[in-house]
Amino acid sequence: MFDNLMGDMQSKQKEMIEKLSQLEVSGEAGDGAVIVTANANKEILNIHIDQNKTSLKDVEELEDLFLIAVNRALEKAGNEQEKASKSLMNEMLPPGLGGLFG
Repeated sequence: MFDNLMGDMQSKQKEMIEKLSQLEVSGEAGDGAVIVTANANKEILNIHIDQNKTSLKDVEELEDLFLIAVNRALEKAGNEQEKASKSLMNEMLPPGLGGLFG
């Protein structure tokens, strides 16, 4: 019984990871000067710099914008992971107990 449950959980977890890799989130800073796109597995996919909104010569400002944008994207990715994990846990629980995790 538990072997089947564990195998099912592993396959559902693998499926969840695949779905999260397809879900993209973005974080931006400086009113769109820097936009970082990540997937919900917290992998950075793209970084866009709008040269009209920031000076590439001001390295310190650019570094700050990068940090802000990356952290915002990763925060959104973490929120998506959390939602997916709760959903997976609710699916794995016996009928009637699915609401335990929100």
